[in-house]
Amino acid sequence: MIRKGEGFKGQRAIVIPRNILRGKCAAEPVMMPLYITDIGYYPKAQYHYRKRIRGADEHILIYCIEGRGVITVRGETHQIRGGDCFIIPRRWEHEYSAHHDDPWTIYWAHYTGQTADAITAAARQHHNGHKIFLPHSAERLALFNNIYQQLENGYRTENLTYVNMSFWAFLSSCIYPGNYSPGKAQPEHSAVDKVIEFMNKHLDQMLTLDQMAQSVNLSVSHFSALFKSNTGFSPIEYFNHLKVQKACQYLLFTHLRIKEIATRLGMEDPYYFSRLFTKVMGVSPNNYREKKG
Repeated sequence: MIRKGEGFKGQRAIVIPRNILRGKCAAEPVMMPLYITDIGYYPKAQYHYRKRIRGADEHILIYCIEGRGVITVRGETHQIRGGDCFIIPRRWEHEYSAHHDDPWTIYWAHYTGQTADAITAAARQHHNGHKIFLPHSAERLALFNNIYQQLENGYRTENLTYVNMSFWAFLSSCIYPGNYSPGKAQPEHSAVDKVIEFMNKHLDQMLTLDQMAQSVNLSVSHFSALFKSNTGFSPIEYFNHLKVQKACQYLLFTHLRIKEIATRLGMEDPYYFSRLFTKVMGVSPNNYREKKG
């Protein structure tokens, strides 16, 4: 029987670098109570299957919008259908899989933090279990997608704070759907936002500071100071984080060799790429792929 942890057409996923989680999310007073570690979307995820005997280090939220699946937590099996949201507490043995003929489409997130245990326990108590039925809400899905899109822009403190504060809203809309009152927000398009967008469009190149500054019509000195004050990182360091984020996706979702991934990220030297990846993620590219496989 075919089983897959990843690799579904149209899928999206972001694994936040662990040094970012340690140095920012777990250290900043605003974020440390609750923050995302991984997030994604798997459409019609045929053969999707995961089994974690010791559970995950984080709590897991799975929101099925169509199709079917099965989730077993500590020996108790739950049938999942479109509209069901399911929360798996951290370190609880679990196993889940998509239905063979009617595979689920799911939004999912891993989260942790100082209050994450209490929030998850409150959800289970409020609903007398792990499963919650959510009436369809375009606003809720838009909120999730906005969180994902903001994370694609990288890990400056302002961005991470916005994302994790937004995740509070998303999580509360799932736990207390009867109280959910959606609102809409329009993100600002500052010079920093524009240059991050420019970076994302040129991950296959080794951009210079001058090229980045020119993309927003600023001098190099002014641009560097502005970027550092807004993100907490130098422009080159931030660009490298975006490259590593893209590398994680290649490692998870493709069979590209390390050298090929390095080339796609504009790096001719695969050893340089491996050193950069290891510095940011705490493991080598090969070990990362093996661990997540």
